[in-house]
Amino acid sequence: MTSGQPWIISVMLNLLPTTSILNPRDLGGYTSADGRRIRSHRLVRTGTLAHISEQDKKFLADYGVHTIIDLRYERERQAAPDPVIDGIDNLSYPLSSPDTTDIDKMKQLLGSFDTSPCAALHIMRQNYIDHILSEHDQQIIRDIVTLLCESESGAILWHCTEGKDRTGLVALFVLYLLGVDLETIRQDYLATNVVLTDYRAQQDKRCAQAGKNFSYRANIRILSNADDIYLDAALFTIEQQFGGIDQYITHNLGITDGQRDRLRELYLEP
Repeated sequence: MTSGQPWIISVMLNLLPTTSILNPRDLGGYTSADGRRIRSHRLVRTGTLAHISEQDKKFLADYGVHTIIDLRYERERQAAPDPVIDGIDNLSYPLSSPDTTDIDKMKQLLGSFDTSPCAALHIMRQNYIDHILSEHDQQIIRDIVTLLCESESGAILWHCTEGKDRTGLVALFVLYLLGVDLETIRQDYLATNVVLTDYRAQQDKRCAQAGKNFSYRANIRILSNADDIYLDAALFTIEQQFGGIDQYITHNLGITDGQRDRLRELYLEP
């Protein structure tokens, strides 16, 4: 970024016009390697739906969403459950392993936030690596792809808490399978930082009002940030331990050429 110039995203975001859903985006419009565009009203990524308004419930139903995939683990779902919306199925596909979502472990790590302003950076980076290595998470992504292959119309929405990490990893593989280049995928991932600007500012304000010191607040900002370091940790792990993303998709996610073709048939414009 050039000094004095605004941060410009090199992808065109298809933001949904909702007021109570965090980080709501339609992946329609991105272009695959063969020049075809992803259809709109088919693939939707968001953050939490726990505080959704009645107006936005109606919006999702009218938009064509027929399935909501919750990537959060059980304690998260119990604390902030997804809404029940007529005509929309709610599915739980937790993209987390016990090692990366254990509450007691996180409480211990939070204790270091007051004194180590970069503690969260190492946590986040390791979380991405853990997701890639986890056989459980590989199965979850495989199940999501299978579900996508069976959806002939309407939209499937997937989300976690901020629509950033777990949601972003699912988007990584879905977009790649549809033939979108990795740089575009990276820009879509990083765009969260712009979409959540106000959310992150309010989060920092609450921390300051609660008397949290700068080190603690720096860590909270890190936790709510989409960063090249995290995505590269995932991609580097795939490259070094599995021989590349295509090999990982075939041998570890177990996704077939037939499934890849089916996804492109269903989700790309003619």
